[in-house]
Amino acid sequence: MSEVRVHNFAISLDGYGTGDGQSLEAPFGHAGERLHEWLVGTRFFHAADGLPGGTRGVDNAYAEQHEPGIGAEIMGAGKFGPPGWQDDPDWKGWWGPNPPFHSPVFVLTHRPRASVEMEGGTTYHFVDATPAEVLEQAKAAANGADVRVGGGATVVRDFLAEGLIDYLHVAQVPIVLGRGVRLWDGLEALDDRYAVEVVASPSGVTHLTFTLKKG
Repeated sequence: MSEVRVHNFAISLDGYGTGDGQSLEAPFGHAGERLHEWLVGTRFFHAADGLPGGTRGVDNAYAEQHEPGIGAEIMGAGKFGPPGWQDDPDWKGWWGPNPPFHSPVFVLTHRPRASVEMEGGTTYHFVDATPAEVLEQAKAAANGADVRVGGGATVVRDFLAEGLIDYLHVAQVPIVLGRGVRLWDGLEALDDRYAVEVVASPSGVTHLTFTLKKG
């Protein structure tokens, strides 16, 4: 049965999934790339960019779980582009002509537009819908495979609040951002609904996994 998964979602020690002041020049605001340095250094990330090398070990083991079994992705408007991208009819995401998704991608936005087909099997669909509604569309498009919720923090939080995520992997990075968009706000007692496991990495990253309790 199709599951809904989140992988490699990085947050700071104080719970921020992105920094303040997102722009075209700063996709993660004042956080820069600090939330994702652990991921960029892995063998998984190097291979995805066609590069040799990269670290193995704990960080890489978690990073590699990002791809297998995914048939569609859901993301928020803030992950797809900087503030105001809806006013640019030529904007097609941060990732160039061949995005790394290779599947249907559902972008949540209050200003839908026509779908855009990219190279490599990615098609962007722009929808104004609730989490449950867009998930229904994504599951149909995934054709029995799993659906990945890619972020940002607000989207992941909304799906968690409605109990729609089966598996969540959070990488807690040892930095303090102080401002931005937090993941955990309003999710009191989340651990009552999920089995939580914690694994520390030599890199300083703490990997947290939340698996929905069945029954």
